[in-house]
This record gives sequence, structure tokens and C-alpha cells, in this order.
Amino acid sequence: MLRFANTEYLWGLLAIPLLLFIFLRVAWWKRKAIASLGNKDVVAQMMPQVSHSRPTIKFIFFILAYAILIIGIADPQLGSKTEDVKRKGADLMILLDVSNSMLAQDLAPNRLENAKRALAQLIDKLHDDRIGIIVFAGQAYVQLPVTTDYSAAKLFLNTINTDMVPTQGTAIGAAINLGLQSFDFKNGTGKSMIIITDGENHEDDAVLAAKEALSRGVTVNVVGVGSEEGAPIPILQNGKQIGFHNDSTGHPVVSKLNEAMGKEISEAGSGVYVRANNANSGLNIVMDQIAKVQRKMTDTKQFKDFEDRFQFFLAITFVLLLVEFFISNRKNMRLSKIKLFEVEVKQP
Repeated sequence: MLRFANTEYLWGLLAIPLLLFIFLRVAWWKRKAIASLGNKDVVAQMMPQVSHSRPTIKFIFFILAYAILIIGIADPQLGSKTEDVKRKGADLMILLDVSNSMLAQDLAPNRLENAKRALAQLIDKLHDDRIGIIVFAGQAYVQLPVTTDYSAAKLFLNTINTDMVPTQGTAIGAAINLGLQSFDFKNGTGKSMIIITDGENHEDDAVLAAKEALSRGVTVNVVGVGSEEGAPIPILQNGKQIGFHNDSTGHPVVSKLNEAMGKEISEAGSGVYVRANNANSGLNIVMDQIAKVQRKMTDTKQFKDFEDRFQFFLAITFVLLLVEFFISNRKNMRLSKIKLFEVEVKQP
């Protein structure tokens, strides 16, 4: 298995098209400047040492050296062997509300970012449990299938925003049903859901969906984000706030936490309800509840003993740069006089 220890350096490969554009632009300018001197054949005789191919060859060596250097700095690593690993965990599905009301700022910096930050801390504490992510507003979508790849979970979590679901609303029931479809009930592992929402514009029968989940052995927990006093919903454009959503009378729409709904759903799903605030996300209480669900031992394979391979790339880079250094931009007049395949014809 191949992986890169420092993937951020791979962004340096994006400079290659820019370098290619600059080289072609300079080459075009040189050709235009030489053409302006006069007849091409006459100019070529005046500048016999000028080579049009050697600069291109040097540039090719340079670009190859640059690309391989960037890959080397990213530190490619190879997994030398696989190892059977036994895991004893549960399946956990996160249902995250991404409706516009989650942008309200009664939690810092807003409800959604506060929830994402708490989830990132939760993922850091996981060991053997599998985790999946579903986002929902007026509709629900699987953002990440159930997996033990916590790095991928955090990567997908960072990309979540309120623009992901075009239909506004809070379809919690649809999210619960989608979560049930995403679970693998054949593996016998305990399963649980964590719904993170403010409960605004609650549309479908989430309580009925929670009861259905419980009947299939899935507990449903709810984390309420927001305050009873509420906060206006900001309007963002290119990441900057340009105002607030107003009602038909021109007054700002105030989004309030629907705590009663959250408690009703968690009760129907035999889970717990907690209310998040700036000091405590409440996820620790939820995880204590989830720790009670059944855990099953499973066998998985993972790569061990990753070995660095950057040395080979750095060595190739050095050789390419060395070759590029010794290639002259001008023709070698002594070598050009050697005619290996020219046959001299003697006059009678």
C-alpha cells in the first residue's frame, strides 16, 4: 500500500503548468526576436552556435526533476506487510443538520461550526468503532458511509456546509431512515445514531422514524444546538455576512432551539437528549450512553511497518539536475563538424 506522509506538499505539482506556460512564452519571444533580425537562413549562418532543441531538452529534465522532487518531499511510504487486527466496536452514524438555521450565532462561531468542532474531537477519541456521516436539511444525503477510516471522516467533516443540501427544512425522519439503510445489520454489531440539530422547521414524523430504528436495535440520541432565546439567521456570500434573513414584515427571522422535539425523538429512540453550549458539546454524555450498546469482535486487515521511499526520489532528482546542468544551451561546434554518416565522394 502506498501513502504519502506529507500530502500537503503535493500541491506544488500545480506549479508545473505555470512553469510550462512561462517556458513556451519565453521561447515564443526568442523566436520572434530572431525572426525580426532578417532572413532565417542568413541569421542562422550569423549565429551557428544557437540551438533551438537544447533549451527544450534542458527544460524537460528540469520539469521532471521538479516533479520528482515534490513527490519525494511528500515522502511516499510503502506498507511492507499486512496484519490481522481484531476490533471490538459498534457502528455509529452521525446525522448532522445543515439547514440555514444552523448558521445562527447563539453558539460560537455558529451552530454548525460548533457542532463540527465537537465532532472532530469525538472522532479523535474513537478507536474501534465505525463511523458514518449523513447531512440533512429538507432532504438527507450520505456524506460518508460507515468506516473505520477516521482520517477520511475528519476530511469529509471539514467539507460540510449549508450549501450541500439545496432544499431547506429539517427532515430528521428522512435522515433516520437513510441511516437505517446505510447500516449493515448482518454483522451483528451494536448500532446507534447521534442527531445534531436545532429542530427548526421540523417537517416529517421523526418520532415514528426513531421508533422504527429502535425496533431494529438502533438507539437514537439527540444533541440540541442553539438557545431558547434564539438568534437571527445570517446571509453569507462568499463566506462573508451580508445581512440577515427577514420575514414578510422586514424583521429578522429568529431561529430558536426546539428542545421539546429533541427530547421526544430521543425518548422514542431509547437514547439521551443533551443540549450543547459553548462550554460543553454534550457528546461525552451521548458516548457514555452508546458505550452500553453491544460490541462485536471483527477481524480487519491493515498495513503495518510503512517504510520511507523519499530517498529514491531525491536521488533521481539529483541525477536529472546534474544532467540538465551539463547540457549546454549552445551547439558544440567541434561535435557538429563530425559527420558520422556522410560519405565523401571523390572526384575522378
